[in-house]
Amino acid sequence: MEAADIGAREADVAPAPHDPTGGRLAGWTPADPGPLGLAAFAGTTFMLSLINAGLVGTHALPGGGLLPMVAALALAYGGIAQFTAGVWEFRTGNTFGAVAFCSYGMFWVSFFFIVQSVGKNVPTEVFSGLGLYLWTWGIFTAYMFIASLRTTAAVAAVFLLLAITFIVLGIGNSALAGTHSATNGTIKLGGWIGLATALVAWYASFAAVVNSTFGRVIAPVVPLRR
Repeated sequence: MEAADIGAREADVAPAPHDPTGGRLAGWTPADPGPLGLAAFAGTTFMLSLINAGLVGTHALPGGGLLPMVAALALAYGGIAQFTAGVWEFRTGNTFGAVAFCSYGMFWVSFFFIVQSVGKNVPTEVFSGLGLYLWTWGIFTAYMFIASLRTTAAVAAVFLLLAITFIVLGIGNSALAGTHSATNGTIKLGGWIGLATALVAWYASFAAVVNSTFGRVIAPVVPLRR
């Protein structure tokens, strides 16, 4: 105890460390990382959902069709950029944003590895695994939707649509377990819902950027009561 007390007293009387910024960082707050996280999520979701809906390319086994192109975007933008936004949300004190962006950033990173490795090595069981994977994220998104009810209507809409997307895709992929089919009607439906999710996420990102830039509400997001 005596050593701890001495250390505390020494800290109290020690001179303040030199500040090379001359105090310029006092009171500094970072820019809102939310629009970046939403845009990264929206862009990657949009591209994958186009494939799931059957509008472009072929939804082949992971590693086939256009999925490698999505995987590249998933790693760089949906993954790294979104995770970075989540880390900055910790700096702003936004627990919800930090958990959401870091989690979904890692979702896209894990998707990259599924496409590049898992899908190529275990093609006969991949749909069963994808079903479990998507159900897991559906559960996480469902409770994040509940938390989003104290943010804005735009963000809450993103999480509601995303939860439905994960669940529908989970059902669709589970139904394909043991087959070599590329897709089914349920996966296509999940793709369409995913497109709606991406568009709403893009709107939420756009609103945050344009409202900040113009200094007034140009695109409303409807804050929800706390």
